[in-house]
Amino acid sequence: MSISSPLPPDDARFEALERALVEQFRTIFPDRRASRTVVVIPSLSFDAQVLAKIKGVQHYEERMLCMLMLLRMPRTRVIYVTSQPVPQPVVDYYLHLLPGVPSSHARRRLTMLACYDGSITPVADKILARPRLVERIRREIRDPARTHMNCFTATMSERALALRLGIPLYATDPTRSDLGSKSGSREVFRAAGAPLADGFERLHDMDEVAEALTELGQRHPDLSRAVVKLEEGASGEGNAVFSYLGRPQGQGLRAWIDAELPARLAFEASNETWDEYSAKFREMGGIVEAWVEGRDKRSPSVQCRIDPLGGTEIISTHDQILGGPSGQVFLGSTFPADDAYRLDIQAIGLDVANLLRDRGALGRFGVDFVSVAKPDGTWEHYAIEVNLRKGGTTHTYMMLQFLTDGRYRVDTGLFETLTGQHRYYYASDNITNPDYCRLTPGDVIDIAVDVGLHFHGATQQGVVFHLIGAVSEFGKLGVLCVGDSPERARELYDHTVATLDREALDDDVHR
Repeated sequence: MSISSPLPPDDARFEALERALVEQFRTIFPDRRASRTVVVIPSLSFDAQVLAKIKGVQHYEERMLCMLMLLRMPRTRVIYVTSQPVPQPVVDYYLHLLPGVPSSHARRRLTMLACYDGSITPVADKILARPRLVERIRREIRDPARTHMNCFTATMSERALALRLGIPLYATDPTRSDLGSKSGSREVFRAAGAPLADGFERLHDMDEVAEALTELGQRHPDLSRAVVKLEEGASGEGNAVFSYLGRPQGQGLRAWIDAELPARLAFEASNETWDEYSAKFREMGGIVEAWVEGRDKRSPSVQCRIDPLGGTEIISTHDQILGGPSGQVFLGSTFPADDAYRLDIQAIGLDVANLLRDRGALGRFGVDFVSVAKPDGTWEHYAIEVNLRKGGTTHTYMMLQFLTDGRYRVDTGLFETLTGQHRYYYASDNITNPDYCRLTPGDVIDIAVDVGLHFHGATQQGVVFHLIGAVSEFGKLGVLCVGDSPERARELYDHTVATLDREALDDDVHR
C-alpha cells in the first residue's frame, strides 16, 4: 500500500480515536479534578494453551484492581469488566484503601460488570460476543470524548472493542504487537544497541530449532545450555532449556541434537509435553538463545512509559523473583532493583523506549534482563525480552504510587513519599499453599485486619493483598509488602506468609 492510499475504514477510525487520546492527555490527564471515565479491560489475551498452564489464571484479571485507585480523583469514573463477578469483599477491600476519599463516594463512581463466563477465553472476546453487554458499557460511558480504555495487554480483540465503544485505547496499536514478541524483542534490542545473548529469531518449527542449537553449539564450544522460547509465552511458561552435556565435537553435532532434542528439552511448565510444545512452536514460532551462565546472576527489569505526546520516561526498576525448574517463571519482585546496577539498566531501557516510540509503541512496557556479576564488581547485562504491555510488576508499583502519592526519582532510582521518605517493597503473585483453600476472600481480609497486616496510611507501610479471589479454589494469592527499607519489606512478607500458613490451619476461630 502506498503512503497516499486511504487507510481501511477500521484503521482510519482507530487512528482518529488515538488522535483524540492525544488531546485527552494534553487537557484532561493533568487535571486531577477533570471529569473522565476509564474503561478497564483486564484481558489476558495470550494463547489459551499457554495460559492454561498458569495456576489460577482466571483470577489474574484481579491484578488490575489497582486501577480502582483512580477513584481517588473526585470526578473520575471507572468501568471495570471481568469474566466472572469480583467478590464484593474484594471490591470493598480496595475501595477502603483509597486515600482521602470515602468509599461510598468512590462506589457511586464505580461500575463493575461481568460476562458470567469462566472459560479461559480473553475477556475482550467475551464482551464482543455479547452485544447487550457492549451496549451496557456504552451506556455507562457518558462522554466518549473524556473516556479511554486501559487494558493489561492490547490485541486485535481489545482494538475491536475500543472501536465498538468509540473510545481510544491507551496501548500500542496491536498491528505493531510484533515489537513485543520474542523475535521482535531481539530485533529491537539489536537496533537500539542494547546487549543481548547470542541467538536466533524468527524460527518456525523444531527442525529450525535444531539447526539454531547446532549453530550456537558450534559458535560456542563451551556452551552448556540454550533456551528455547515460544514467540508468545507468558510468565516464562513458554520456555524450555536444552542441555549440551555430553555432546560430540565436530560434524556429528546436528545428528546428535536431532536424536536428543525430544528427550533433552526441559520445559518450564510442569505439565508440558514434547508433542504439545512442538505443535505450539509450529503454530506461533519462537527463538533460541544462549543460556547466560554466572555464579552471581540476577533478573532485573526496567519499566518504561511512552505517552501519547511522544514522551518517554522510566517508571521503575525491579529485581524479579523467579522459580520453575530452571528459574524462568515469574513469581514476584523486589522494588527497586539493586543499586549496583539499576541506573545502568535504566539507561538501556530509555534507549529501547526511544526506539519503540519511533516505531509507534505507546503506553507502559517492561524490559527484562539477565545480569551477571563480573570479577571486578561490575555487572554485565543481557536484554532478554520486551513486555509490550502491563506486566507482573505493573500492578504492585501502581498500587505503591496510588497509596502514597509518591514519585520515582530517576536520578537515584528510589521512590520518595511526599515527605521525602524512601519506600521499598517485596511482592509476589505466587504465594501458594493447599491449606489456603480453607480460606475465603473475606477470611484473608479479616486475618489482615486482625493481625495488623493491613496497609497503614499514616505510616505508609504495610501489606496489600491481590489475587484474593483465587485463594479458595487454588490456594493461591498475591501480596505487596511496603516498608521503609528492603529488610523491613522482606520482614513483612515473611510475617504475612507465616501468618497465613498458621491461620489456614487454625480451627479455633472463636478466640
